[in-house]
Amino acid sequence: MPKLPEVYKLNTFELPRRAGEMREYELDIEVPEKVGVELIAVPAGDVIEVDARLESVTEGVLLSAEIFAVAKGQCGRCLDPVELVIEKRIQELFLYEQKVERKKRTPVVEDLDSEDELLMEGDVMDLESPIRDAIVLALPNNPLCSDECAGLCQGCGGKKGLSGLSIDEPDFKN
Repeated sequence: MPKLPEVYKLNTFELPRRAGEMREYELDIEVPEKVGVELIAVPAGDVIEVDARLESVTEGVLLSAEIFAVAKGQCGRCLDPVELVIEKRIQELFLYEQKVERKKRTPVVEDLDSEDELLMEGDVMDLESPIRDAIVLALPNNPLCSDECAGLCQGCGGKKGLSGLSIDEPDFKN
């Protein structure tokens, strides 16, 4: 599998590592592969807009961001096209990478949250995990074209109207 471009990487070299320092960034991330679930996702090649605010804190860099994207997919009932605008706020702490000497002196303690910690690689933050998580959690499991969608007719395969009958099927209740 070829290595994907590092479009989610953000170099923070201009952000001083002093508590209280802050920088803002406007990022347009062109996604190399779809972000979402089977029925609805932000397609590959589309842009995810990220308005990010980075703040230096003692332990690392605090990311506060607003994410804007458009997910496209199919209605789970009638298979019509669906578009969903995603506007999501995230906040994550990226810890400064630890020095090798400190790791050796610090006793190893199993911490359940250690897998969830986001570490910086030098001055670089990898935003892929928080952005993907925010988008996937904002998507519905079963997207619908409308709340009133009745799905497809089992008999003819056509789209049902609000009455529950197929749009092409005559109404014999008159």
